[in-house]
Amino acid sequence: MYEAVLEKFLRYVKIDTQSDESCDETPSTRKQFDLANLLVDELKALGIEDVVLDEHCYLFATIPSNLPKDHPPVPQIGLLAHLDTSPDVSGKDVKPQTIENYQGGDIVLPADNSIIIKMSENPGLAKCIGHKIVTTDGTTLLGSDDKSGVAAIMQLVEVLSKNPNIKHGNIRIGFTPDEEIGRGTKCFDLEKFNCHYAYTVDGDMPGELNKETFSANAAVINITGRDIHPGMAKNIMVNSIRVMGEILSRLPKDMAPETTEGYQPFIHPHTATGSVVSSQIKFLLRDFKTEGLEIQKQILEKIIEEVQAIYPNANIKLEITTQYRNMHDNLVANPSGCDYLEEAARRSGIEPKWSPIRGGTDGSRLTEMGLPTPNIYTGGQNFHSRTEWVSINALEKTVETLVNLVQIWAEKSV
Repeated sequence: MYEAVLEKFLRYVKIDTQSDESCDETPSTRKQFDLANLLVDELKALGIEDVVLDEHCYLFATIPSNLPKDHPPVPQIGLLAHLDTSPDVSGKDVKPQTIENYQGGDIVLPADNSIIIKMSENPGLAKCIGHKIVTTDGTTLLGSDDKSGVAAIMQLVEVLSKNPNIKHGNIRIGFTPDEEIGRGTKCFDLEKFNCHYAYTVDGDMPGELNKETFSANAAVINITGRDIHPGMAKNIMVNSIRVMGEILSRLPKDMAPETTEGYQPFIHPHTATGSVVSSQIKFLLRDFKTEGLEIQKQILEKIIEEVQAIYPNANIKLEITTQYRNMHDNLVANPSGCDYLEEAARRSGIEPKWSPIRGGTDGSRLTEMGLPTPNIYTGGQNFHSRTEWVSINALEKTVETLVNLVQIWAEKSV
């Protein structure tokens, strides 16, 4: 299984599936179909007949129950991973590098020696001594987020197809587009997926399970100024770039991703573009308490009010868009699936720990929509960056956990 899941992972990361938030279509990039179509072929080759890839790049399939007819009914569960990689860093021409027997220390990436995976910044590396580690060459992200999850689910399908002695109920498989741009469930058909409970395979180091995410909004500030020749600009020009800079300088420095951790919220300006006449700032607003998003909106409104007084002739507009909500409350109300996941981890030799995700998954929105969906580890770290890495030994533990999980659901139904 170790070599098989590695082979799958290396094959998948070489396919560019980067999503694009500037496109409103689903999927936002057609190249996500390249991986989806490959998975269709692989699922069929493994004997899975119920495989459907729709026009929006949602791939659903069913691993049929192998329980005897007189077995009590087992709820149909789902396993999910996303096809796309982050727009933050290129996912084109990924060149994975394999360290066969990691013995500790910093990892200098071969194509750019200035890109270093530092052990001091990666406490997970200390837990991976002797492991097989996969990185990139330093020019792209790796795509472990979430092709590790894709590989783990596909390896589960292979394991179950070759080992009919592993008893399980119906299992639904789902691969989704555009999770990285917050639209992974935009066209997700809950009725067609038809599950009692589901799990995203889109997490961090072994043992770290997730039933809490941020609640999330997106914010955009659009600034319109006035352009004129700079030689005759006095008392006429309104430079929207200066207005933008004034706004950015007033953001609370203790509420930034680089100054927060754990359950602390943040306001993150992640994109800024501008000219004299027009500028735009895009923000991520994140708080584990949904009501905290209203406080963040008020902070931005107050900043705009202050800056508007300095630049009365600028037009400054704030727009807020709802993205997803913390899944904690709905999962606490449906505890059995989380309990089974803990037990599956322990059977795999892993001590489970529930950790908050300082981000979100498709499970955030699916749980809000009525499908309880906690998150499972994949063994990767440093997502969305050129220093992304994954332990294949840890990824193998993910597969073991999934194998145990599907059996536990069957056992608990007796």
